[in-house]
Amino acid sequence: MHWRMLAASAALLVMGGLLWPASDAYRAQVEEWRRHREAALKADGGWLTVTGLFWLHDGVNSFGSASSKDIVLPADPAVKDGAFDLHNGTVTLRLDGQTRALRTDSGGKPDAVTMGGLAMFAIRRGGKYGIRLKDNNSSLRKEFTGLHYYPVSEDYRVTTRLAPDAKKIPILNILGQVEDTPSPGYVEFELRGQKLRLTPVEESPGELFFIFRDLTAGKETYGSGRFLDTELGKDGEVVLDFNKAYNPPCAFTPYATCPLPPKENRLAVRIEAGELKYGSH
Repeated sequence: MHWRMLAASAALLVMGGLLWPASDAYRAQVEEWRRHREAALKADGGWLTVTGLFWLHDGVNSFGSASSKDIVLPADPAVKDGAFDLHNGTVTLRLDGQTRALRTDSGGKPDAVTMGGLAMFAIRRGGKYGIRLKDNNSSLRKEFTGLHYYPVSEDYRVTTRLAPDAKKIPILNILGQVEDTPSPGYVEFELRGQKLRLTPVEESPGELFFIFRDLTAGKETYGSGRFLDTELGKDGEVVLDFNKAYNPPCAFTPYATCPLPPKENRLAVRIEAGELKYGSH
């Protein structure tokens, strides 16, 4: 009799569209991941410290705290006058009577120019070069109100396999630039009775990055969509855990250059899992 009552209860849950609660161990694992995510966001040099983005013009781009500079930095005793020289796709730093070429973020980890609590990095987006400013004393960091999520549900954790289909797909960013980005294939899966398909990009070997949008976007979740990271496992196994879907940096700072979901990743379903829109609570 007991198992029949359980079966009947399960049927009612499915018919009513309700979600099974997560096991304690799984919920604890997801919540630990979320704590690490928030800590990284709030850390020195995290996205909450990104307070400026200055596009460079060819030639000399001066910086300092004076309003006459091309790049005006926050008033800080550690700030010095200097310049970034852009020539033939190379950014050179001029500071303290010395010059050195700077590696941009398109060549791996960019070189940092630090002054007290400030740090500047050269970035490349398409054919444009800019300087990203991070300030550990930023108001974005000081006024951060925390992250909020849908309740953890194992219904939104699915295992599938990558269907190999290596090609480059166009990824649009918020600047209106399009970059052809390598994709190793696609995944097909079923989520709460609906068959879906997503195409990842592969920014490093064995690491899949999904940029997707669903029908919660602009309502409960961030308008342009969300991100999801996962590993490419043995024999092409892929675990999609939407409880770990998270907002792009553009949800927290206006100085990020986030990619937008490709057309094949705009899902006509509601994925009620993962991170909610920042500031909605």
